[in-house]
Amino acid sequence: MPNPSSRILKELKLFQSSPTLQLLPSDDISVQYVDMKVPDNPLYPDTFRLRFIIDKDYPFAPPQVQFVRSHPIPIHPHIYSNGHICLNILYDGWSPAHSLQTVALSIQSMLAGNTNASRPEGDERYCATAPSNPLLSRFMFDDDTV
Repeated sequence: MPNPSSRILKELKLFQSSPTLQLLPSDDISVQYVDMKVPDNPLYPDTFRLRFIIDKDYPFAPPQVQFVRSHPIPIHPHIYSNGHICLNILYDGWSPAHSLQTVALSIQSMLAGNTNASRPEGDERYCATAPSNPLLSRFMFDDDTV
């Protein structure tokens, strides 16, 4: 079996070519931060920060991905105010064909196409009881409109 660290290192290099996704320096390969800009959508003028926690089962299991609270958390119908993201590829739709960059690009695309500046229904209740690890949440993926 190939070394997962070598795959992760290759994936991290892919961020170098993106003007809107900036990988931040990290001493721990299992925890990565990416600053994201969303061009061409006035709802999102800020720079947002994503945290990726990559466990030993990667790429056969998805990384934990969420927006961090030290930066603004985008307002979107699939992003909770605690930074958790309701996106199928982070859960049941995960495949080893995905990468850290494809996840970031999917989130960026989700934001770029959004015109609805609202939080998910039940945001306050969810955030009050949500586990710190978003992978332990069970979301219903039934809204492809935003």
